[in-house]
Amino acid sequence: MKNFEKVTISTKIMAPLSLVWRAWTNPDHVVNWNFAADSWHCPSATSDFKIGGKFSYRMEAKDNSFGFDFKGEFTEIKPMESLAFQLDDDRRVWVSFEQQGDEVSLVEEFEAEEVNDLDFQKQGWNTILENFKIYVEDLCEIDKLHFEVFIEAPVDLVFRTMLEDKAYREWTSPFHPGSFFRGNWGEGEKILFIGPDEKGNEGGMVSKVVRFIPNKQVSLEHYGLYHNGEEITEGPEVKIWAGSKEEYFFKERDNGTMLKVATDSNREYKEYFLDVWPKALQILKEICETNK
Repeated sequence: MKNFEKVTISTKIMAPLSLVWRAWTNPDHVVNWNFAADSWHCPSATSDFKIGGKFSYRMEAKDNSFGFDFKGEFTEIKPMESLAFQLDDDRRVWVSFEQQGDEVSLVEEFEAEEVNDLDFQKQGWNTILENFKIYVEDLCEIDKLHFEVFIEAPVDLVFRTMLEDKAYREWTSPFHPGSFFRGNWGEGEKILFIGPDEKGNEGGMVSKVVRFIPNKQVSLEHYGLYHNGEEITEGPEVKIWAGSKEEYFFKERDNGTMLKVATDSNREYKEYFLDVWPKALQILKEICETNK
């Protein structure tokens, strides 16, 4: 095996460890940050994320003048802690992750190739790492999303149906099959929004009903995470969600009800919510119009 010179680079990212890990290891995220200059991009990425699994990240100049596949094999994976891989030219790379307060310390050590100047290589790898930091921290930013649906049913029926247990389980199924709430829809009350996974583990949000006006408005504030009976209200995982709002507004119309939803989302889940909320509201519409 060749003896390559090792180079170490590092950064600190203001984000929870779980998000940093996902963004580094999921190819859907990799395509958004894995390039060493603004004139380059990463149009595709594939990864079989397991020890012995292969990965291939396509890196190309945006003008199509040049491109190559950055590929190799994972040799070590310690979830949420570290990983290592070997490139096709036999060079090795080690990456470690550590939550330090609200930040994640990410340290990357790579074996330099022998063709390009060492400083040039370090600059390129540092640029990619900076892209990653910017991308992940941007995912933590909160955007306000708006949705609406017209339902041909009386406002009191729509209000009641949206919040009752049986109908709630139905219309929220696009978010997560088996979703339900535990608690009361009363102003000032705590309420848990829960979705079980395939193993029966319960996870979700800890929230408070901050406003409850029958047939007019429900406002929720999310302030914690829920996992198998434990309410987690502090720490970096909670910080990116704490204080986010979810509100329902009911407007009576001549032929029915206009339901409007305003909800906060961090940018990691923005596209997901843009896709799923309309599906959920369509189910609610069908339930209400069937039972009017």
